[in-house]
Amino acid sequence: MDMTDMNTAAAAPHSGRRQGEVILDLQNISLRFGGVKALTDISFNIREHEIRAIIGPNGAGKSSMLNVINGVYHPQEGKIMFRGQQRQKMEPHMAAQQGIARTFQNIALFKGMSVLDNIMTGRNLKMKSNIFQQALWLGPALREEIAHRERVEEIIDFLEIQHIRKTPVGALPYGLQKRVDLGRALAMEPQILLLDEPMAGMNVEEKQDMCRFILDISDQFGTTIVLIEHDMGVVMDISDRVVVLDYGKKIGDGTPDEVRNNQDVINAYLGSGH
Repeated sequence: MDMTDMNTAAAAPHSGRRQGEVILDLQNISLRFGGVKALTDISFNIREHEIRAIIGPNGAGKSSMLNVINGVYHPQEGKIMFRGQQRQKMEPHMAAQQGIARTFQNIALFKGMSVLDNIMTGRNLKMKSNIFQQALWLGPALREEIAHRERVEEIIDFLEIQHIRKTPVGALPYGLQKRVDLGRALAMEPQILLLDEPMAGMNVEEKQDMCRFILDISDQFGTTIVLIEHDMGVVMDISDRVVVLDYGKKIGDGTPDEVRNNQDVINAYLGSGH
């Protein structure tokens, strides 16, 4: 990551999203693996409808923080407040039931299934019919299936992937697979969408498309987005607020301009000798 990108990034005007109340509040979070401290006494909050970026050098603890938010890791200290209520220990499927969806740095799609069927898996938690009703595919189960497929088709249209809707995901180029991964998360209709390096490995055109989709998700759906991304130009252009981690500690938190001019952040990226 190049701090120069932070200083030269175009200060594109934000969409004027009206941020709501705090939806998720992380208080004094500490996470250890044996004697290794992954996160140390980190506090920050996430507001409704905002795009909240988490940045930092490699090994800063960014993915560990995302894993804490969606229940993969359980911190040894601190507490997590979700809509004003303290969240107890939970597994990822419980976080998903609460409305937290996630994409992954390493794509985890069903490569032999079509685009449509992959995105359809994101509707599982919203299905009310049991496995026997689904197998018979009659009555309420049939109507439910049709309704969910209509929603998936809307997402396919939104992401502009109609032409590959029946294509096996494994046959798609990397950039389109990332878009399908995003579609599957959107199919959950999340309150909070966690994006773990959604533009990693993309070319410039693919990054521009992904930025547009992220902004549209926030503006049109009102979804709260938490974003890990290494491209500092992207982060500074699309984020409402940025929290900066370094060696598992928080060293900065504020608007893109505030973070860009934070000396501790500059030192972490360039080294204090610069």
